[in-house]
Amino acid sequence: MNDENRVKISPGLHVLIVLKKDQRSGKLTEGIVKDVLTKALPHSHGIKVRLESGEVGRVKEVLE
Repeated sequence: MNDENRVKISPGLHVLIVLKKDQRSGKLTEGIVKDVLTKALPHSHGIKVRLESGEVGRVKEVLE
């Protein structure tokens, strides 16, 4: 699942992201969204966020 719509992503959301260093391998990192960094509403590569841990990456999946 690739959440490309920024409206769906907000602080406090539990997500899986791919870090820039992990783009080739596709390894996902789990965390809680602290900040939404992408300004455009839709984005073809996914919405860039900063997790509470400080890691930055693009949202690949929203967890319940």
